[in-house]
Amino acid sequence: MTLTTHLPTKLPANLVRFPYSRNDLLPLRPNILWRIEWGTVRTLTRSEEGTVVTLGYWGTGDVVGHSLSRLQPHQMECLTSVEVVRIPSHNWDQVLNEIISHLQQTEELLSIVRNERVYQRLQQLLVWLGNKFGRPVPSGKLIDLRLTHQSLAELIGTTRVTVTRLLKELEEEGTIIRQQRHYIILRD
Repeated sequence: MTLTTHLPTKLPANLVRFPYSRNDLLPLRPNILWRIEWGTVRTLTRSEEGTVVTLGYWGTGDVVGHSLSRLQPHQMECLTSVEVVRIPSHNWDQVLNEIISHLQQTEELLSIVRNERVYQRLQQLLVWLGNKFGRPVPSGKLIDLRLTHQSLAELIGTTRVTVTRLLKELEEEGTIIRQQRHYIILRD
């Protein structure tokens, strides 16, 4: 599975950058998309039972916005400090590549979570996250996100306990190295 990459579109210089802190929610505004200039955002909804359903993780150059979803509720949570640019609908043609990339990444994640074996879901998700957010380190590729077992479980539709067990298996196999509490290195 390959993650498509794109070059951020050059936007008009008069667009204002908005800073947000970790755990802030980006405003849900009709006819507005937010392009992430730096930082990481998680989009999510909740099931009828109140369970968090993670829809995606988004980083520098990606666009997010309520207009890209029909789900209610829909939230965009800042996982780190974030800086975004507001893109009004009359400028969406200028971020068409980013919108297409958003759709492609959503399909990639859907393909991962539809895998019948939870072990494979987790393994494929870690590769996806490594390709999107990873950076090379001497022992492999560091997934540079604070990932909890719960957040991984929410993304692949399983329990935190199952993720904990499977991460231990992946570590014993030498597929990953866990550093500190939340960081994972994919082995070369």
